[in-house]
Amino acid sequence: MTSNDAVQNPDIPDTMRAAVLRDTAKGLEVETLRTPRPKAGEVLIKVAACGLCHSDLHVIGGAIAFPLPAVLGHEVTGTIVEVGPGNEHTGLVVGQNVAGGFLMPCGQCDACAEGRDELCGPFFELNRLKGVLYDGATRLATPEGESVAMYSMGGLAEYAVVPSTSVAVVPDSIDMVPAAILGCAAMTGYGAVRRGADLRFGETVAVVATGGVGTNIVQIARAFGASQVIAIDVSDDKLAPMVGYGATAVVNAATHDAREEVLKLTGGKGVDVAFEALGIPATWTTALDVLADGGRMVPIGLGAGVQTAGVEINRTVRRSQRILGSYGARTRQDLPAVVDLAARGVINYKDVVSQCFPLQEAGAGYEALRNRRIQGRAVVDMSL
Repeated sequence: MTSNDAVQNPDIPDTMRAAVLRDTAKGLEVETLRTPRPKAGEVLIKVAACGLCHSDLHVIGGAIAFPLPAVLGHEVTGTIVEVGPGNEHTGLVVGQNVAGGFLMPCGQCDACAEGRDELCGPFFELNRLKGVLYDGATRLATPEGESVAMYSMGGLAEYAVVPSTSVAVVPDSIDMVPAAILGCAAMTGYGAVRRGADLRFGETVAVVATGGVGTNIVQIARAFGASQVIAIDVSDDKLAPMVGYGATAVVNAATHDAREEVLKLTGGKGVDVAFEALGIPATWTTALDVLADGGRMVPIGLGAGVQTAGVEINRTVRRSQRILGSYGARTRQDLPAVVDLAARGVINYKDVVSQCFPLQEAGAGYEALRNRRIQGRAVVDMSL
C-alpha cells in the first residue's frame, strides 16, 4: 500500500455490477467490474441512485467521442464507505450520505485557484477526453485487468470513486433516490441562474426546453425573485407541470409563435434573461427571439458533436444583447447551496424525477430519454 491508497474497508466486495458502454451500436450492458478504491483526495461511495442525463446520450450514440469501454453516469447520491488519504480537512467520513457533482474540480489548476471550478483544465483534459482521474489513471477495470474509462465518477455502478472536491454531505431528511439529480440537473440550473445570468430580483425570464435542467431553472429562477418565468417547449405534457414549479406562463412553440406570445406577456419588451436548455439550433433561435433589448441569453444545453447556431449580428449589436455560456456551476460553492435549497424545500427535487429504472434497464431508460418519453428526469435506483 502506498501513501496514496486508502485504508481499505474489508466489508466492500471485490467486484460490482456496472452498466458498461463498449459499442455505441449495442449501448449499455451490465457487466461485473472490480470494485474501485479511492486514492488521495477521493472517497468511495456505495451508489444509491444515478440520474439519466441528456448529455450522456451524445456519448452513448457516438456523437461525442469518448474512450471505450466506459462507465457513464455523472449525477449520483450514495453513502461514503471508504475515505482516501488527504481528506483530513474535508470533514468527510465513512457513513455520510453525499451528493456527487458531475463537474469534478481538481482544486489545483489556475481556474480552480480563481474559484472557477467550471473551467477546471484537468477535468476537461483528463476526465472528459481520456476518461481518467487526475493522476492519469482510471479507477475502473474488469476482473481480468482491462481498463474501463470513467465519465465523471462513472456513477452507473454499485460503487463509485469521487474526488472529495465534488461531493456535498446531504442531511437525513433528503430522499436519496430523487436527490441524485442535485449533482447535475439542479446544480446546472443553479449555476445558470446564479452564475451565468446573475439574475436580479424582479427580472423577467424565459426557459426554453423544460426537461430536467429546464425544470430546475424554472423553480430556481422563481426562488431568486424573477417576476415572470415563461416556460417554452414543444410538448404540452412537459409544459403541464411547469406552473407548479413556479412558471407564470407556458408557451408551446410547436403550436404558437414563441416570440409573439412572449412579447404579449411582457408588454412588448421580451424577457431580460432567456435560458436555453437543450443545445440544438432551434432552441437557440427561440431563446434569442424572445430576448429584450439589453437582455442576456444563457445557453446551457450541450449539442451532439460540433453544432452551430445562427445569430442575427445586427440585432445583437444594436440591441446590446449578450450570450453568456454556462457550463455546470462552481461545484465546491454551489453544490452545497443546492443541497441546502432542496433540504429546505425551496426547490422540489422529488417530483422532477418521474421514472426509476433498475441498473440492468439503464439502457432502456436512455432510449426512453432519447425518444422524449421522460418528463423531468429519470434515475437508476440501485435498490431495484
